[in-house]
Amino acid sequence: MPTTPGVPEAPRVVRADAACLSSLALLDFTFEVSAELTEPFDGDAISPLVPYTKDYGFDVEELAGYLDRQDGDLFVAMVRDARIGYLAVSEGWNGYAVVEDIAVDVAHRGTGAARALMDAAIDWAREAGLSGLRLETQSINVAACRFYRRYGFVLGGHDRFLYRALDPSTREVALYWYYPFFTS
Repeated sequence: MPTTPGVPEAPRVVRADAACLSSLALLDFTFEVSAELTEPFDGDAISPLVPYTKDYGFDVEELAGYLDRQDGDLFVAMVRDARIGYLAVSEGWNGYAVVEDIAVDVAHRGTGAARALMDAAIDWAREAGLSGLRLETQSINVAACRFYRRYGFVLGGHDRFLYRALDPSTREVALYWYYPFFTS
């Protein structure tokens, strides 16, 4: 499909293969933390923080494990031939698909890549006959939380202690988001 000059090309999503992993490892998945969501966590209440950069790291071996899983998959967002992000998904014990990881290169945020990746996860979960999607993020990842809410996820709960074993002084609260396919 031809592109229109001055209009960015929409990202497309493909299933990952082994060749994708080395190019994904070169991308910048860091983000700046400058605020945190505050209770009740599913609204717009935020508290400012002293800004810092967060990096969850990138584990090629962990992602490679999704390439041959029967109960999971790895999707890659692309623009032309460039890989710009990924999403790892698996079947959870409770009948939900679990978005284990989603990341978009800092230079490609706001392009629709995260939405395209989440659409692929929704399609995958529906094809697998699952009840919806679930994922976990942190109260300090405000942009991600806002994206999940806009996408249609609802907050199912939170855990103040999940990350304290790693850092007893952390302010991060684990937030559990759900995208159920059924209506209540």
